[in-house]
Amino acid sequence: MVAGGSIKLFEFSGTSVRLHLTFALLIAWIATIYGMQGGPRAAVYGIVFIVILFACVVLHEFGHIFAARRYGIKTPDITLLPIGGVASMERMPERPGQEIVVALAGPAVNLVLAGLIYLLFSAQIDVERLAEAQYRPSDLITQVFVANIVLFVFNLIPAFPMDGGRVLRALLGFTMSYHKATQTAAAVGQAIAILFAVLGLMGNPFLILVALFIFLAASGEAQVVETKSLTHGFTARDAMITKFQALSPLDDLDAATQLLLATTQQEFPVVGEDGRLVGVLTRENLIAGLNGGGRQTRVADAMTTEVLFVPQSRPLDDVFAMLQQKKAPIVAVTDPAGRFDGYINFENLSELVMVQRTRQDHART
Repeated sequence: MVAGGSIKLFEFSGTSVRLHLTFALLIAWIATIYGMQGGPRAAVYGIVFIVILFACVVLHEFGHIFAARRYGIKTPDITLLPIGGVASMERMPERPGQEIVVALAGPAVNLVLAGLIYLLFSAQIDVERLAEAQYRPSDLITQVFVANIVLFVFNLIPAFPMDGGRVLRALLGFTMSYHKATQTAAAVGQAIAILFAVLGLMGNPFLILVALFIFLAASGEAQVVETKSLTHGFTARDAMITKFQALSPLDDLDAATQLLLATTQQEFPVVGEDGRLVGVLTRENLIAGLNGGGRQTRVADAMTTEVLFVPQSRPLDDVFAMLQQKKAPIVAVTDPAGRFDGYINFENLSELVMVQRTRQDHART
């Protein structure tokens, strides 16, 4: 099943392994490069190598996953991208010691794999013979051996959010706040990313892609940590939207369209006759419904029914994590009696963060 631009390959121990559709470009590129060097046989060799390499990447990610599971952190899925694997953990451990264990578990897997390959096939490993480009099984063994050593070393580069960068943040976390440690590690990671990009311009386009990923990922994770820091101490009640236009499940999409145009809302709570929230109609739901069934389609047939609920007293940084991890359009807030009282979306949460950031900046001056 295709979702978010990726397809599910399999599930193991509660974690889905997904392959991003852009992976096909990597396979085509590898087949072309090897094919130009040695014909069809070389192209097949290149494809086999890249498949084995990414099997090692999956094992690397499961090293992180099983280490994180020791601390109660689940990982719903892994996505394989052309530049490597990304494990979507519910959260990162905030205790420095735990983060070091989780970060090092991945590279440790590659080191163990390299050791096993050497123990089993030491007689066939000959790094110098790779230059002959004969595309023999022994060359494949040597190349996979070298690749695991490279993965071990490369992932320990302190370029946050790579594994080495996470170790750097954890070490900094022993002497400074988690927020400050993240900012510092992210700055180091972005500096290294710029260096990668410069080196990539000298003839390695793949390094440019890695640099772009590191730079954007470091910035994104630093922003997430800053948001959690700025929302700490607030509750859902402090950020919820209480003045909004709601829809009935029996309304049609024509009525929803009029509300969309007349208000600034991008999502509309759908409330039943008993006042209970039964779903939410997002702008995307509305457009899809109009395309699929037209203006007379009922809201009930187009809305999203999976809505997250929290009490007013729920810590706001928990709500932020829910919005981020579940990719939900809203989180509904209930009053002490359990009735729907308002909702929180990313836009409103961002406004609160912006106000808090301004207040902190003003307090420093």
